Amino acid sequence: MLNKKWTDIVSKLDYAFQPIVNVKSGKIYAVEALLRNFHEAGGFYSIFNLLDEAFHDAVLYQLDLELRSLALKKFSEIDIEYLQMFYNIDNRIMYMPDFTTGNTSSILNKLNFDKKSICFELSERGTLQDPSAITNMVTRYQQEGYDIAIDDFGTGIAGLQLLYYAKAKFIKIDRFFIQNIQKDAKKRLFCSSIINMAHIMSMKVIAEGVEIKEEYLTCKDIGVDLVQGYLIQKPKTDITKIKGKYHHINELYKNDQRSYTTNIVDKSKIEFIEPLKLDTTLNDLFEYFKNHPTNTFVPIVDKIGQLYGVIYEKDIKELSYSQFGVSLAKNDKTNNKLKKFIKDTISSEITWGVDKILEIYNMDKNSSYGIFITKNSQYYGFIDVNNLLSISYHRNIEIAKDQNPLTKLPGNRQIELFITDALQCVEDKTYHIVYFDFNDFKPFNDIYGFRQGDRAIILFTDILKKELTKDQFIAHIGGDDFFIGFKDSTYEDVYNVINNIQIKFCSQVKELYNALDKKNGFIETKDRFGEIRKFKLLGVCSAIIEISKQKKHADLDKVLGIIKKESKKYPYPLGISLSENSQ
Repeated sequence: MLNKKWTDIVSKLDYAFQPIVNVKSGKIYAVEALLRNFHEAGGFYSIFNLLDEAFHDAVLYQLDLELRSLALKKFSEIDIEYLQMFYNIDNRIMYMPDFTTGNTSSILNKLNFDKKSICFELSERGTLQDPSAITNMVTRYQQEGYDIAIDDFGTGIAGLQLLYYAKAKFIKIDRFFIQNIQKDAKKRLFCSSIINMAHIMSMKVIAEGVEIKEEYLTCKDIGVDLVQGYLIQKPKTDITKIKGKYHHINELYKNDQRSYTTNIVDKSKIEFIEPLKLDTTLNDLFEYFKNHPTNTFVPIVDKIGQLYGVIYEKDIKELSYSQFGVSLAKNDKTNNKLKKFIKDTISSEITWGVDKILEIYNMDKNSSYGIFITKNSQYYGFIDVNNLLSISYHRNIEIAKDQNPLTKLPGNRQIELFITDALQCVEDKTYHIVYFDFNDFKPFNDIYGFRQGDRAIILFTDILKKELTKDQFIAHIGGDDFFIGFKDSTYEDVYNVINNIQIKFCSQVKELYNALDKKNGFIETKDRFGEIRKFKLLGVCSAIIEISKQKKHADLDKVLGIIKKESKKYPYPLGISLSENSQ
């Protein structure tokens, strides 16, 4: 029990709730409970100051239990169905002498909540002294059946270790990485890498501290699942202010819709296998397999339709055919034993796309049956192995059709999509598209042959890959023409990168010439009219077009024709802005 000092402090504390919403629909998924009035309660200047003092007084665990109860009681008054509460927990509670398990279950039972009503947020902050502490906490709470979120991801030193060992359901990317992410290529690269790894491990990603539209749009573009921050709503102590759906988020998403058509899952390949609820009886399970003789397993969902696991018929077959098993099934007292048959399974959100689904499946050696598909975190269906093979085959064909066989770079269809994206961009986004074209490539081919010409193209491709990041789109139009796309970069940055690429190519391509031609700095061969001429050693010209507002495709084509022709005259990049008044 807490002493009078801490009982008085708790009596003055309150909780505010901040919504966590679906990045596309704006529908509320959960709320985070955030402690308030800590200064008035005891003169604490921060929540961390309060928790530090409780730790020093050796009452941190008892205080935490009181705070859990306080938060859950207020949360129970929010009139939104199937809502989850995210609750921050201090890793140090496990070092308190009075730490025990099972106390949260008692609180939940009193409020008629199940364990899925709460998700524990465990922060990797402060893991420097004991990096294993948070991993141990994750394991402990998972074993008790609670959902886990890794909070403040990227701020501690245990991050990648957590991704490897923990089976957390959520990762929350810290506000530091979200702030001005639309302007910071390094942040976008970091976050997109984390999102990719998290998705492969079937974790959902929450972007914390989203405050402006530009941050939201970038988070959406790089694959975040859920968003939280002032753009959605500030934390509210008045629970009547919490909404079931935040329509302005849905409007932002709809107004920024893209025309991507690749990497989308063919829904005809997804089979809906009728699931059973988590609270089903053993007798119902026997009846299910009896009524579905072709099914070798059944998906299990919780009360809100989220995939919980799977039960395989082979695991209960012996029991179902025995007289003892039938008797057990009819005995209501044994219903809770159903959970021991539930196995973990792999799943993917349908919006993650074909490539991610195949990657998740291939990483799990035990997923011989296939992979489950969810939509907005709820069970949606199942893709069996045969359909996965079919999807993989068609995806490879699709990629091959739009991939240059020599450079393995995307081709004209992907370029068209990028340009369409740029022309449909909103006013606060800036795109740059760059066209490269070799100078005097035909004479080089005539003298040195097409094989050496291919080597020049491969050399240029390698330079592009080394000098550009994953944030930039690299494509091969064909022959000696290449295309680069930049999002949210300044013209100066683009110019410097492109100029450096031109310089490096002109320097390195000399190695493809013989000693005499290299020394002379030119080659001699016939021009298109059959006359012998001197041609400079290979170089590359570049045309940069900046697009900052919506324009018609015809405008781009007109400007492109002019600037590509002019760029041939200069050894450095030539740029133009496709502004509102471009003619």
